[in-house]
Amino acid sequence: MAEAIALRKVTKRFSGVTILDEVNLDIPAGSVTVILGPSGSGKSTLLRCINHLEKLDGGTIRIGGEIIGYKQKGQALHELSSSEIARQRAEIGMVFQQFNLFPHRTVLQNIIDAPVRVKKQSRQQATSKALSLLRQVGLDGREEEWPQNLSGGQQQRVAIARALAMDPGVMLFDEQPPRWTRNWWAKCCR
Repeated sequence: MAEAIALRKVTKRFSGVTILDEVNLDIPAGSVTVILGPSGSGKSTLLRCINHLEKLDGGTIRIGGEIIGYKQKGQALHELSSSEIARQRAEIGMVFQQFNLFPHRTVLQNIIDAPVRVKKQSRQQATSKALSLLRQVGLDGREEEWPQNLSGGQQQRVAIARALAMDPGVMLFDEQPPRWTRNWWAKCCR
């Protein structure tokens, strides 16, 4: 089930340069929201903050009411432990600009790794779901391929299947998803 995302006064700086300046944003559960802007305007940084790959310099991000990356004690925020952050990230699917597939693992291995390691699914259960997702993204029969043998679009589909294999409450795309996902997304994931 999709969860609402709420950003309040989100601020991020790199080397003294403010990239995100007190950003406020509400994204309703179940919606598809696009953030547009020129290169270098902070879109990727914003997404990386949402799943706490980048620490905030100010403000809060909540998904489903839970503060991401931090816990509040009185008025102060304290960063969560690595294991608590990993638990939160397991609920936030992300497809990166470069897809970040492991080149030394097959398509199937890329997809089942996190469900087996993080969600403690059996290899059989994770494999069954991965094969189903590969069918849904149009890559049926490609599970034993190496990522470098796939086109960029096919690698993107593997990255989408890998993110969906975790059953996330929220999906983040750090670039425009391919056209074929528009109708498929509505059927598959809502």
